[in-house]
Amino acid sequence: MTRTDAPVAGKVALLSGGGSGHEPMHCGYIGQGMLSGACPGEIFTSPTPDKMFECAMQIDGGEGVLLIIKNYTGDILNFETATELLHESGIKVTTVVVDDDVAVKDSLYTAGRRGVANTVLIEKLVGAAAERGDSLEACAELGRRLNNLGHSIGIALGACTVPAAGQPSFTLKDDEMEFGVGIHGEPGIDRRRFSSLDQTVDEMFDTLLENGAYSRTLRQWDTVKGAWQEVQQSKTALQNGDRVIALVNNLGATPLSELYGVYNRLAQRCEAPGIIIERNLIGSYCTSLDMAGFSITLLKVDDETLTLWDAPVHTPALNWGN
Repeated sequence: MTRTDAPVAGKVALLSGGGSGHEPMHCGYIGQGMLSGACPGEIFTSPTPDKMFECAMQIDGGEGVLLIIKNYTGDILNFETATELLHESGIKVTTVVVDDDVAVKDSLYTAGRRGVANTVLIEKLVGAAAERGDSLEACAELGRRLNNLGHSIGIALGACTVPAAGQPSFTLKDDEMEFGVGIHGEPGIDRRRFSSLDQTVDEMFDTLLENGAYSRTLRQWDTVKGAWQEVQQSKTALQNGDRVIALVNNLGATPLSELYGVYNRLAQRCEAPGIIIERNLIGSYCTSLDMAGFSITLLKVDDETLTLWDAPVHTPALNWGN
């Protein structure tokens, strides 16, 4: 899927994608100030490289294509293949990998940390930079920096049901929750007793706050050399006095009223360490079919980031500004 006005001459094109089942991510974020195109695969299955290649060719306006990739093995392999195909076809291209989930390192779908809801925030912010005319290199650098500033964690009170399987991906007792669940129903840190909403948010907030600096090696495409580079990157821990965008995200079947309860408790917990919530999003942005649960994302920001956040965006799922 692409913007109706694609390709937009003179501006970097943003392409993302992945398995279906996470709507509105990614197709709901196509439009002015965000994605130029998106490639959905089958449920929880990466789209194929030829689809990514074809979409990128349709949206390239001459300034290059930035691929925003969630850190899952299938997505990485297929987007990397598409990157090489685009380079061979003369398209200027580079990549940003998102790995914001603090819950686990290595799981069923990925090596390293998983890419979850911070992907949405990155797509918005980098999309605004592309819309104002930033270069491919500048957009990529911004995306990588934002990835290193974002932290997410999710919980589930009930599993999602993949249509092809016809049954929940896991089962929980009435008083249990999967703490640190992935957006495909992957296991988290552990299973815990669910006592109250406030207590659950407290445990999630403490986990986010206790998550220290984290260094890892990520692959990114070097546009000049036309080759993959192994780059050491470091995530910065949340600290007292940080300014953040807070995303309280429905994983599928959680009522909006409960999400506001989550945000209320999150805002209370941010007060003690002096974490300032500059902007917030509350709703369904990165889902997991019909999973009963939610996630919290905190993205560290500065004045420049907030300017990009406030810039106009016109997509089916995010829409503000003139």
